[in-house]
Amino acid sequence: MDPNARQPVAARRPVPPRRPPPPPSDGPRIGQLRITPARVALVVALVGSLAYLAYAFTVRDTAQLPLLASGAAVLGIAFMALAVSGFLGIRQAGYEGRDGRAVLLALLGGLAAIIGFGCFAAAIVLAMES
Repeated sequence: MDPNARQPVAARRPVPPRRPPPPPSDGPRIGQLRITPARVALVVALVGSLAYLAYAFTVRDTAQLPLLASGAAVLGIAFMALAVSGFLGIRQAGYEGRDGRAVLLALLGGLAAIIGFGCFAAAIVLAMES
């Protein structure tokens, strides 16, 4: 029989130490948030597709529905990429033992996935109407 079997779980498995703060030379940051190429690409895709949709709403001719359909599809792709990055963040937070961050990323990533699927549905409906 294992001698550790009668000890409480906390005594058998020590809590991992907190992660040290990153060194200041870890690249550009906005507060605690690192600026990475993937984050910049996601922000550009979201802002660009929202600006394209805003332009498509102002067009008043026969090309409006195809413009709205393509804009909704691109916005859906951007939100699905955001959901995937949220999933990868959940995995990383789980490995590091940061449960609160993992739950927050799960909620935000799920919301991004719902919005992305809604954009895909709108794109399909708009494509069928045009």
